[in-house]
Amino acid sequence: MDRKDFLKVGVLTSAATIVGGNTAFAQNLASNNIDKLVDGNGKFVQQPLPYTENFLEPYMDSETLHLHYTYHHGGATKAANTDLQKIKEAMDSNNLETVDYWTKKLSHHLSSHILHSIFWTNLTNKKTAPKGELLKRIEKDFGSYDKLKSYLAHISKSVDGNGWGILGYQPYTDKLTIMQCENHEKLTQWGVIPLLVIDVWEHSYYLKYKNKRGDFVDALFNIINWDNAAQRLENAIKLTR
Repeated sequence: MDRKDFLKVGVLTSAATIVGGNTAFAQNLASNNIDKLVDGNGKFVQQPLPYTENFLEPYMDSETLHLHYTYHHGGATKAANTDLQKIKEAMDSNNLETVDYWTKKLSHHLSSHILHSIFWTNLTNKKTAPKGELLKRIEKDFGSYDKLKSYLAHISKSVDGNGWGILGYQPYTDKLTIMQCENHEKLTQWGVIPLLVIDVWEHSYYLKYKNKRGDFVDALFNIINWDNAAQRLENAIKLTR
């Protein structure tokens, strides 16, 4: 797998270990390539969820999941295709007056598509904990899992407006890093590969948690899929060395 394939193909080959080798969830997660962001023609595509819409109950309700996946993630995927087409039209006609506008839009919508695709695999229906290489790096870079958890939770809860809390791997320093991302694309670090993302846009929690973002973030830690984050770390290290 080369660097380009990392963004196009799921890094979910060991997903059978997440909730047991014979579960429908493990089989779907391993086979549906939810990380595959484009089709053979380079058009952005939204893959099916690797589980049913009530799979994350009670921490994430099925109605919110349906609206979030279908209209927010789905809308961003469609918009990214529009942005790309508008850029192509501007280049083909040698009329670049609006290309800066569509380039900014593409940054926003494609970042949304990428982060949402990761987000769905970062969740499962049981509590897990970091282990192995991921845990070793957490302890090395943050002191302990509890410190990492407190840091990530605080960063996620305190995003100004809408955005994400992100645990990523920074290949230039060979370290884990925490980012507070506004919208989908602001305040990022060049080169960081997201391992675990927490969506704190209001649409991700408002039906169930109302305006209590902190309660939503705390609830998510009951269903974070640390096995998926560990697999992403393993692939990120392989791809960047």
